[in-house]
Amino acid sequence: MTTTRRDFLTKTAAASGILATGSASAALAGCAAGDTPAVGGSAEAGAGQRQAANPLKILILGGTGFIGPHQVEYALARGHEVTLFNRGRTNAHLFPEVEKLVGDRESDLTALEGRSWDAVVDNSATNAPHWVEASANLLRDTCERYIFVSTRSVYADTSRIPMSIDAPVWTHELAGVDPGAERLPYGLGKALSEQIARDAFGEDRTIVFRPGLIIGPGDPTDRFTYWPVRIHRGGEVLAPGDGTDPVQIIDVRDFGDWLVRMAEAGESGTYNVVGPRTPRPMAELLYGIRAVTTAETTFTWVDTDFVINAGLRPYGEMPVWRPARDGAEGFARFDLTPEVEKGLTFRSLADTTAATLEFHFARPPERQAALRAGVSAEREREVLDLWRAYRAGSMPDTDVG
Repeated sequence: MTTTRRDFLTKTAAASGILATGSASAALAGCAAGDTPAVGGSAEAGAGQRQAANPLKILILGGTGFIGPHQVEYALARGHEVTLFNRGRTNAHLFPEVEKLVGDRESDLTALEGRSWDAVVDNSATNAPHWVEASANLLRDTCERYIFVSTRSVYADTSRIPMSIDAPVWTHELAGVDPGAERLPYGLGKALSEQIARDAFGEDRTIVFRPGLIIGPGDPTDRFTYWPVRIHRGGEVLAPGDGTDPVQIIDVRDFGDWLVRMAEAGESGTYNVVGPRTPRPMAELLYGIRAVTTAETTFTWVDTDFVINAGLRPYGEMPVWRPARDGAEGFARFDLTPEVEKGLTFRSLADTTAATLEFHFARPPERQAALRAGVSAEREREVLDLWRAYRAGSMPDTDVG
């Protein structure tokens, strides 16, 4: 039986009152297939929605996918004037009051010519450096600041504890990729794009954000959503590792709110965007999610090697989770002191979980049933049965797969 948004709201609110914090926006209601809701900050972040002292003219390249709508919503709430530039194909119905320029970053930036803005936000999910080169070079003499959304994947070495922006990033040499290659690894493409933005605008007029896994309402990837949905379903849940592996992720609303405030402050520099400040153990993440639901749920922790040998990939069939070993010791151990000092804040896990579930249960039943990340119920049960057999000594670990 498919859970509806109303079912979820009724059961969860009755059980704990968590949704009374106002974490999920009414904009989620009636969300159609493929729509990305425009969700403002929660009650926890509400103080940040007062009007900005000096309203800006902000150009957002994209703005209608996953992270863009939250930036737009918050910027408008702060009194800024927003312009969107995209192909007009994704969620074109959003923000009818906002100026929209139509074009294509691959071939047609004509609509941006002769225009000026205080800040340009480059949200492109692609790793194509030539996109950044074209837009940054076009706008560098008419716009004050270029804000580039990069990725934690630019780091060539995540074994450091703690991680910081001083860790080496990918280069052609480190990646073993010819400088003339047309196809680039994701991290390398983003690292090159960062430098292109800095070269065009200068270090003092460029902000580079390196987010990790961005989660929360509107996420089309389901890379975090899997866990709230699975735990909400109840029963025995396969939990990877021993519960101690650290997790640092970021709510899309926390990221979008901070990005806008950094633009307001005229900041520059490079920043990591993950959270919370103190890494959260995987066990704390899963038990914290469970606290938001009403389901009868138990966790069975399965040894890391057993999970991997069973074909359940970290960040794939086991989303969010990455074992802190084999060169990833610092993957979720970032020192966020500079970012917190600049105003990065983190809403509660309960807020993120509740908003994510509300978003999920507002989707059509067929989309609810087809998560794009995580392990199927059937395979989860198979691996749990194999784990019990292994623990009982009735099977060798070579038979896992």
